Amino acid sequence: MKASPDGRTIMIDGFNLGLPHGTGVATYARNLSYECHNLGLTTDILYGMIPANRNRSKLITEISFFDTEMPNSRLASTIRTALRLVPNLGGYKPFEVPISGEVITRPLASRLPYYDKIYNVSDLYGAAEYQHAITGRFQNVRNPGGVNIMHWTYPLPLRLSGARNIYTLHDLVPLRLPYTTLDRKGAYLKLVKQCVREGDRIVTVSEASRDDIIRMLDCPPDNVVNTYQSVAFPDHLLHMHEDEVRSKVEGIFGLKHKEYFLFFGAIEPKKNVGSLIEAFLSSGVKAQLAIVGPTGWKSQQELRFFNTISASTAKSKSSATAPDSKLFRFEFVPLGLLVALIKGAKATVFPSLSEGFGLPVLESMLLGTPVITSNVGATAEVAGDAALLVDPYDTRDIAAAIQKLDQDAELREKLSVLGQERAKFFSPERYRERLQKLYDGLMP
Repeated sequence: MKASPDGRTIMIDGFNLGLPHGTGVATYARNLSYECHNLGLTTDILYGMIPANRNRSKLITEISFFDTEMPNSRLASTIRTALRLVPNLGGYKPFEVPISGEVITRPLASRLPYYDKIYNVSDLYGAAEYQHAITGRFQNVRNPGGVNIMHWTYPLPLRLSGARNIYTLHDLVPLRLPYTTLDRKGAYLKLVKQCVREGDRIVTVSEASRDDIIRMLDCPPDNVVNTYQSVAFPDHLLHMHEDEVRSKVEGIFGLKHKEYFLFFGAIEPKKNVGSLIEAFLSSGVKAQLAIVGPTGWKSQQELRFFNTISASTAKSKSSATAPDSKLFRFEFVPLGLLVALIKGAKATVFPSLSEGFGLPVLESMLLGTPVITSNVGATAEVAGDAALLVDPYDTRDIAAAIQKLDQDAELREKLSVLGQERAKFFSPERYRERLQKLYDGLMP
């Protein structure tokens, strides 16, 4: 862990990185940390882990930081809630988590960001949310020393003193599709507008989101920057042999190689999974449909039809439905197996109602899998002419696209080639160029 040759340091929040199951924003933050490192920047991470407090013993401090299953008593929870109501007039003071290497972190490698140093403020993000609700103001975090840029990867009511503060707003889904999220919309609008006022720069990940931010939040166009996103897989996954792909999808998941359509992502209303299932079943294709991803907020309605159909055909209680079913669902799949599922699919179907970017579209194109996705917003922007675009509100249109790809091997091959070419526009190298331009405009 070496300091930047020119002494420039960036800090990235660990708000989503600290969640036990991660999110798309966690993937964004993790990728961002590695690209900052590749740019030669000293890269620090600021967590708000509970109950990771500074201890007299450096080893116990390190252990408690990684002990995400540490028991939490009702008394401790009550005390923490009470402390959230107490203003921190001097600003939250981060402490460095000593990383000795004694704690084995290799099993966490897929979740951990790159870091030169890790800092923590116990319950930082929960406390800041409470204080923002009470005071309406952003809370201050003390600069541990030398941090030039604080890149908040999510709209958070926090500022790092003595640094340029950047806020990434991935999308404005709670405002544009208010019926698909559980956010308190008034509070959310107030928060993102404050991010625009407080931030030295607003970052987003598509031109569609940039247009929304400028229009709906009155953000000066020069102050919002679209960096897009990037995806990179380890070489052994990117070039996984077809025989290995077949053995995994058939032996582990019970799917037929190249005879199933795939959706992967959190199950929530904006992902439009309910319409996808209806469209797939009405398409009449003989293929299977595999749905991969955890249940998110308001997911019951999206899965109600799936559960009804699968319950009527299931012959055993397993993580997926019965072997002869057309519908399969897997809540969690590790990265290596997810890559196999993507590469083994006939096509990825991602008819989302709205996305900030739409990583599954790019991930599928990069791996050579044909894509069906929405003709609105960021997904159409990312896919370009390298996918079949459908009206996400029209199940007949989605069904027709499924039929078309199911029957046309030549079209699938064409989209596979076009997708891999399109993915080059979002390569890590080009992403780094966009980040470099962003940061150079803010640092001396």
